[in-house]
Amino acid sequence: MASTRRILTLNAISQTGLAQLPASYVVGADIAQPDAILVRSAKLHDMIIPESVLAIGRAGAGTNNIPVPALSARGVPVFNAPGANSNAVKELVIAGLLMGARNLIPAIRFVEGLTGDDEAMQKAAEAGKKTFAGTELPGRTLGVIGLGAIGSLVADAAIKLGMNVIGFDPAITVEAAWRLPAQVKKANSVEAVVKAASFISVHVPLLETTRNLINAERIALMQPGTVLLNFAREGIVDNTAVLAGLQSGQLHAYINDFPAVALLGQRGVVCLPHLGASTMEAEENCAVMVARQVTDYLENGNILNAVNFPNIDMARESAYRVAIANANVPNMLGQISTAMAQAGLNIHTMVNKSRGEMAYTLVDVDSVVPDSVVKQLCAISGVLAVRYLPVE
Repeated sequence: MASTRRILTLNAISQTGLAQLPASYVVGADIAQPDAILVRSAKLHDMIIPESVLAIGRAGAGTNNIPVPALSARGVPVFNAPGANSNAVKELVIAGLLMGARNLIPAIRFVEGLTGDDEAMQKAAEAGKKTFAGTELPGRTLGVIGLGAIGSLVADAAIKLGMNVIGFDPAITVEAAWRLPAQVKKANSVEAVVKAASFISVHVPLLETTRNLINAERIALMQPGTVLLNFAREGIVDNTAVLAGLQSGQLHAYINDFPAVALLGQRGVVCLPHLGASTMEAEENCAVMVARQVTDYLENGNILNAVNFPNIDMARESAYRVAIANANVPNMLGQISTAMAQAGLNIHTMVNKSRGEMAYTLVDVDSVVPDSVVKQLCAISGVLAVRYLPVE
């Protein structure tokens, strides 16, 4: 039976997702001292996050709006929902391909500016349409930079539209590699992709290593008239370099999901209002996934899809469980085991995993864990957080 927990929502989280939380949970936008926070786009960097918070759940993929390093130092996992909005983003990318190939947005703006009666408008439209002649997608090459959940779907959809696809991802996972269509040509660098493709779509997270990934040097390598699409993250593309590329003709269009003052009203630029995951289905999928993950963590200590913790899923073999977040340093398991043995506790099952500087341990024991043991574990150098999770 789930215990009573307090969940703070900082955005309008899908009710379908909130319904995944146990009925005993108290959920709302004005919860004091919450056990967890569910968030979409609200920025937490300037927020004082209460010490009561045990987990953050981001109902989406990116976590740029969350102070992940500070939470890691407190032993607080930050969950996200990778892949839950993949189809929504993929569909918008395909729409962007068609916008760029067929000059749809400039054409729409042209028609909206026509004046006169129907006959005059039709005559002007017929005379002006040659300005917006575009290209068809079959036989063209799409370059996909980042071949994760979204990038692989984009590649597959483009292939079904008759396009050739070349892709690059230096950190592709085994799971993503299995999803990737066999027809995708693998490149060994970003440069190889931008040289080969007349359409380029980026699907990487915003990190220091990916900031301004598409810059003046890489735009210079592109084929004249390339269509560039960014539905990943603002900051991956250097806007100043893009504007220069549009001016020179190196770029034909820049279709993106991130409005900026420098881009608005510029020829060849289409800015959408961050619509990538803005579908009912995507919002529900993200909320359902993150609500389930946060619940399993609060109740059982299991971790799936935390951006700062290793994945651990240990089936309960005892009613008495201890979850320990700690720095990834030597002899931590030995100290944990010693503290429990000295208290007369028999370890039934123990699982420990690490991810970078963070490690996480789940221990099932055969009897009640005294408060004194929890305090002793907390006192071990390098331990960040300890939770006792008995089945109630």
